[in-house]
Amino acid sequence: MTEPNDERFVDKRAAARMGEDQPKDDTGAATAASSDPAGELAAEREKAESYYKNWQRTAADFANYKRRTEQEKSESSRLMSAALVINLLPVYDDLDRAVASVDAHLAGLNWVQGITAIHQKFGRLLEAMGVKEIEAEGHDFDPSRHEAVGRQPGEEGKVLHVVQKGYQLQDKVIRPAMVIVGESTSKNEQQSA
Repeated sequence: MTEPNDERFVDKRAAARMGEDQPKDDTGAATAASSDPAGELAAEREKAESYYKNWQRTAADFANYKRRTEQEKSESSRLMSAALVINLLPVYDDLDRAVASVDAHLAGLNWVQGITAIHQKFGRLLEAMGVKEIEAEGHDFDPSRHEAVGRQPGEEGKVLHVVQKGYQLQDKVIRPAMVIVGESTSKNEQQSA
């Protein structure tokens, strides 16, 4: 039992599928969903274009997010490798000095050969990690790769002696070479005069 003033709630899509008449408004007149089918089509196309642009923007944002997280992972991995290498270098330096200072009459002993083998394995391990020694002795002084800890008479601007080896990890200096740099003797004479 419905009263004549009772409003009807009609699903427009369901009514269109079932072939029912258009819903009526309060006055009893038929309401048209749109009097202009071309205008309705244009509005739907505009809405679809808006959804498509939003989808493209979201897809681009996701691609940027993915690229950024990959870069952050790579950078984090590189920094962890650098930290590990920096902590291992003093041990490698000690092995290097130990092997270099072995007396000639001890060189044939088994334990000395074992330490030499360990030194070589350590060097190959660092090389496999991408660590290279910075060439210094006899080269021009480069402040981005060398750290001058002293000056001696010699060829101006050339590295005369390496105090501590420097290393780089994939073209990034992780420890500069500590070097003695040459200075011309004519400059020393001018300063003393």
